[in-house]
Amino acid sequence: MNQSLGNVITGLVTDMNEKAYFIQKDGVTYKLLKNETTQYELGDTVEGFAYVSLNKETILTQDIPTVRIGKFAWATVVDTRKDLGVFMDVGLPDKELVVSLDELPVLKHLWPKKGDQLMITVKVDEKDRMWGTLVPETVFESLAQKASADLNNQNITATAYRLKMVGTFVFTSDNHLGFIHPSERKDEPRMGEVVSGRVIGVRPDGVLNISLMPRAHEAIDDDAGMLLAILERTANGSFPYTDKSDANEIRERFGISKSQFKRALGNLMKQRMIIQEDGETKLVQQAVEPTIEPIVEAANNDENIKE
Repeated sequence: MNQSLGNVITGLVTDMNEKAYFIQKDGVTYKLLKNETTQYELGDTVEGFAYVSLNKETILTQDIPTVRIGKFAWATVVDTRKDLGVFMDVGLPDKELVVSLDELPVLKHLWPKKGDQLMITVKVDEKDRMWGTLVPETVFESLAQKASADLNNQNITATAYRLKMVGTFVFTSDNHLGFIHPSERKDEPRMGEVVSGRVIGVRPDGVLNISLMPRAHEAIDDDAGMLLAILERTANGSFPYTDKSDANEIRERFGISKSQFKRALGNLMKQRMIIQEDGETKLVQQAVEPTIEPIVEAANNDENIKE
């Protein structure tokens, strides 16, 4: 096994031609391509990163990748092969590293896609094949900063790095550890996928509890839009339903629950687009601007109305 592969090594220039230098280290010869900045003579020592290219040449490059044995970094997925794994761009001009399918989720729809990112390092097997390999959990723990309580309810972006039955483990763009419980997502994120969510809690150990579900006022946009469209189509810009109306009548007329109806009304009233008056809901141009606080508060708090 070649112990130099995947490492930064120092070798000796033993030969050269018009295009390349040939560097020896421990009985192995590496090709170093010439460029405008390389000026070596026979017998000079040269430092570079050692690897085997796609055409099986042993190569030395002085463009040192951040990912190598003992060093880790984020790398970008450039391709997938269902029978092999995912191919990662680590900055080498003629080689991508493969993260084996053995390290990826059993369900292939949860594999990383092109453009996703994985935190990897390098390993070399007994046949001198260089692979990418996922870093252990302890690496993320060592990189993470303890989150403070003022992050609660803040929007965040994060990368999914571990998928487990209990939920999704993520690393945020601000270097915090996060966890997404299955109840706080519609679909399970892919490994390596960047997700946008919000902080719903900060644990004593500084780990963030994250939700990918929309906030209540964001989730009712469609319902509010429907009610507004109905009001705009009526002859007088009103309908005989308010937050006091019967739940069955609301469902029969609008196809939504009373709690959804009240939240939608609250949203429209908060935006000063409607009022409730004389047992009716009206567009604001049909009447005087209202005081909105009572129904907005009720709409935000009323989650368990019997229907």
